[in-house]
Amino acid sequence: MSEEVRKETKTVEDEKKKGFNEERFELLIAILLGLTAILTAWASWISSLHGGNQATNYTESNNLSAMGNSMYNEAAQNYMQDMILWNTINDYLFDKDVAELNGNQKEAGLIDEKIETLIADNCSDEFADAIYWAIDEGVTPFDKEGFTDSYYTEAEKTLDEADAILEQGKADNANGDAYGLVSVLYSVVLFLLGIVGIFKKTANQMIVLIVSGVLLLVATIYMATIPLPTNFSFLNFFVH
Repeated sequence: MSEEVRKETKTVEDEKKKGFNEERFELLIAILLGLTAILTAWASWISSLHGGNQATNYTESNNLSAMGNSMYNEAAQNYMQDMILWNTINDYLFDKDVAELNGNQKEAGLIDEKIETLIADNCSDEFADAIYWAIDEGVTPFDKEGFTDSYYTEAEKTLDEADAILEQGKADNANGDAYGLVSVLYSVVLFLLGIVGIFKKTANQMIVLIVSGVLLLVATIYMATIPLPTNFSFLNFFVH
């Protein structure tokens, strides 16, 4: 085989090898583009779900806060009414004691009936128990441990629930922003992969490809650390 023929054969082989390498490079770019596009769509979708949860939680938190404040005001009013009622009962108790000291048992019995009727008609079971306890102890019902706080238990429970839902809404907001950042990183990767063909030199193409791969990897690892929306499940979108 002559030298000229060998050169031609080598040239053909080099061109075939070069063409094969270019095809593999283009295939790699296409795979990365497809993968990045899918991940971008996923990150955008999850970000929007977090945003929806955030809006729902903020709304529910506001509603519960309004309800809790209303319940707190109602509890304060009930507390004041019960204090007024206790003052009335206390006056009757004083009159009863005076009647008994004067030996007027009939009057004392009538006053005692008034007290019982007043308690039965106007007091809750908890307040009635506190009143009988206070009469036995010689103090006020509001000295009973935990009784005064019981007026506000339900209101505070509702307000605590509102705060918890608000914190979840803040978490959804932060997670949604984080997924938004991931989407931005993926968009940069798509841009770099889209312009890699502009460069003619293989070295430049490899640099762009490596930077794209690193960004893709970093964004994916970061996305894996971000929580999914609360109670997220694919089945929720197909089963109702």
